Amino acid sequence: MASVLVVEDDQFVRSALIRHLSEAAHTVRSVGTALEALREVAHHGFDVVVLDLGLPDLDGAEALKMLRSITDVPVIIATARDDESEIVRLLNDGADDYLTKPFSVEHLSARMAAVLRRSRASGGEASPPRIIRVGGLAIDPLRRQAELDGAAIDLTRREFDLLTFLAGRPGVVVPRKELLAEVWQQSYGDDQTIDVHLSWLRRKLGETAARPRYLHTLRGVGVKLQPPAVEPPA
Repeated sequence: MASVLVVEDDQFVRSALIRHLSEAAHTVRSVGTALEALREVAHHGFDVVVLDLGLPDLDGAEALKMLRSITDVPVIIATARDDESEIVRLLNDGADDYLTKPFSVEHLSARMAAVLRRSRASGGEASPPRIIRVGGLAIDPLRRQAELDGAAIDLTRREFDLLTFLAGRPGVVVPRKELLAEVWQQSYGDDQTIDVHLSWLRRKLGETAARPRYLHTLRGVGVKLQPPAVEPPA
C-alpha cells in the first residue's frame, strides 16, 4: 500500500478522502495549505500527493512548481477547473495526472493505482538500456535525457516516457489504448490526455500536427514516430 499526502482545504472533502484511503490500507497524512504541503514533503517520504488547486494561501499551480523543485513524487491534481489551457499547463509543469471535481473516491483510487504502478516500475532495477536513435533524435532512457540534432530537449517526465515508448517502435502505429496502458498504466482514460502530451512534444520537436516531422497521428488508428522524410534538393 502507499503513503499518501492529501492537500485539500475543504474539510468535508478532506475527511472523506482520508477515510476512504485509510480503509484501502493506505497511510494518509493531510494538510490544508500549500506551505504545509511543502513542509510535509520536505520531511516525509510519500508515494503520491493528491493536490487541490483551490488552496487558501497559494494557488495549487504554484505549489506544484515548488513541489517539483524539491521532489519527484507523483502528483495527482484535484481541481474544479476544466479549462483545457490550464490543464495543459499543469501537465507541462509536472503533474502526473488530474481529476476534475466532483469525482468518486473509486475513480481517484484507480488513478492512484495507475500512477503508483508507473512510478514503481520506473524505479525497479534493470540492465542499462541503449541509446535510442531515430533520425536526429537521441534518447538515453537511463539518464532520462533526450536530444534533437545535438541540442537537449527539456521534457516533463510523462513527455519523456511517451517519446521513449514511441521511439522504441519507429514507424509502428501505436493505438491510443496501448499508449494509455503502457505509458499511463491505465486500461481506460480520456484521449485528451494523450493529445495534450503529443501537442507539447510536437512543439518541443519543432513541428505541428498540420506539418509533422517525427510524430504522425492516424485518425482513428493511433500514433507513430518515424524519422523525417528527406527533402529532395532544390
